[in-house]
Amino acid sequence: MSDPLLLALLVAAIAIGWLLGRWESGRGRHRPRPEMPSGTLPKDYFVGLNYLLNEQPDRAIETFTQALEVNSDTVETHIALGNLYRSRGEADRAVRIHQNLLARPALTNAQSGQVQLELSRDFLTLGLLDRAERLLLSLQKSQVDDAQKLAAKRLLVDLFEREKEWAQALDTAQPQLVRQDPDIRRAAAHWHCELASKHRIESSPSLARKALKQALHTDERCVRANWMLGQLEWDIGHYRDAARCWQRIPDQDPSFTAIVLEPLRNAYRLLDDEDGWWQFLEKQLQYDPQTSVVMMAADTLRHRQGTEIACAFVSDQLRDHPSLRGVDYLMDLYLDDSDPAERDRLELLKQHTRQLLSTRPRHRCQRCGFGAEQLHWQCPRCRSWGTSKPVTGLEGE
Repeated sequence: MSDPLLLALLVAAIAIGWLLGRWESGRGRHRPRPEMPSGTLPKDYFVGLNYLLNEQPDRAIETFTQALEVNSDTVETHIALGNLYRSRGEADRAVRIHQNLLARPALTNAQSGQVQLELSRDFLTLGLLDRAERLLLSLQKSQVDDAQKLAAKRLLVDLFEREKEWAQALDTAQPQLVRQDPDIRRAAAHWHCELASKHRIESSPSLARKALKQALHTDERCVRANWMLGQLEWDIGHYRDAARCWQRIPDQDPSFTAIVLEPLRNAYRLLDDEDGWWQFLEKQLQYDPQTSVVMMAADTLRHRQGTEIACAFVSDQLRDHPSLRGVDYLMDLYLDDSDPAERDRLELLKQHTRQLLSTRPRHRCQRCGFGAEQLHWQCPRCRSWGTSKPVTGLEGE
């Protein structure tokens, strides 16, 4: 059993023991119980504690739940026990405990609100989104405090996001949550981008452009919004405008420079503007010489001045900014100009660099560490928006 869960169960056991002792002591003041002296804990408590100490958490929680009657003093402990079940992956048991609590007529408004929140979390965990939604909408209209209504609103936002109901998520989150929470503000910008993507598929570029401008208004650092604005301009043949959109991305977040290089090169080629393309590369080399930029610049130099000049350029860059991808690319350049004997040796070395690169993700989530070859605007593991970025350093850019 994990240490955090063991600690939580021990804390719960102590709380249950205190409550049971208090309850029995109170009962003893009103009527004597010969079979159990006043203030003595019931036998079930010690049975449950024994299960806990022997690392049998299932039986321990079951025993504690049965030993503890529901009353105004024990509601919080029952809520905690239900949450323990949910954290162990047994949300169905948590539902039974929390529904049993909700059926009690003596709950205060605050207690009822807390139980409804936890029951909503149980339903979300089980994937019963319609039941969670009804409960949370009802909670928004009930007589609970502002903190509980705010918690219900956060859960509703999470629910609408899971259902890909982007407009409803935005309506629920704005303006309070977007203003208060940086994570929700960043997510809201991506919800606008999701709506823009839908409009683009439906051939409604004006609506898509409006949604993307709202995304940038919500979060000016939303790289995805400028990326998609560039795609919209590209769709209608406005290559200069597309290039302008994509060139804003390195200023928003330099780590995303790599994703715009290929489309920018294509745009400048269609515009027959090789000088503009080279000026962009020189600027990036000056401020942030990432591996992808070095490779693009070397490719341009190779076509203009030959392989030898390109090799010298890459070699100088690697001396100051070493990277595995850069070494792999340099070997490609050497292979272009090598004799058969050298080629065999270079091919052998390149097999090793390819194998190393094949095991390294190109993108990694800054929140949970999830790595992937493809860029995900929303991390598949932790579901955070805008936290996956190109890997930098020796094994990346």
